[in-house]
Amino acid sequence: MPSRDKIIVALDVPDLAAGEKLVDQLFPYIGMFKVGLEFYTAAGPAAICMVKERGGKVFADLKLHDIPNTVAGAARALVRLGVDMLNVHAAGGRSMMQAAAAAVREEAAAVGRPAPVLIAVTVLTSLDGEALRHEVGIERGVEEQVVRWARLARDSGLDGVVASPREIRAIREACGPEFVIVTPGVRPAGSDRGDQRRVMTPAEALQQGASYLVIGRPITAAPDPVAAARAIEREMEGII
Repeated sequence: MPSRDKIIVALDVPDLAAGEKLVDQLFPYIGMFKVGLEFYTAAGPAAICMVKERGGKVFADLKLHDIPNTVAGAARALVRLGVDMLNVHAAGGRSMMQAAAAAVREEAAAVGRPAPVLIAVTVLTSLDGEALRHEVGIERGVEEQVVRWARLARDSGLDGVVASPREIRAIREACGPEFVIVTPGVRPAGSDRGDQRRVMTPAEALQQGASYLVIGRPITAAPDPVAAARAIEREMEGII
């Protein structure tokens, strides 16, 4: 897979015009764009349609987490919008994830398109072991909890997980070489960590076995987003 197709640029922007500007700059240098809560809340389905109309792929990073029937309905709606990847929270449990998996595959068959990649969020990259234990109330360490949720996602019929680069190797060992691992918390050497706590460089994350890298501010906030993206791609080319 070319390096451009392993990068997912996070469109964490406040309105449709800002998203359009970034996609117009970065496509076709970048193949997939993340539409997350901020952008989707501001622009709604138009955010997804805008990327698709320009030829890009969409990762709908909405982290669905509700009762199984509600999550299944939301997943079906996202399939109809043409997303290429979407996610749910592993913390929602087996029944919720199974309902999402069934809904995605059934709806994709009904509308005559390939099923999008369905992944589960494990432990947010803004959390470390102390926060997980003392604030969330989970006594397991971060890696142990991530692997536990990754196995549950796999056994529930999902294609992969979202996880910090620090847990990639353990997930690979637990879930196998074909399991999709989407990795946020990726920062090129020398860039600001922001609110991420468990981070690696793009090269390090790929060496650990990441399938896709989600990169936001190091590209989108750069003076020249295209140059920033191309520099990261050159760093990755020696690893792929």
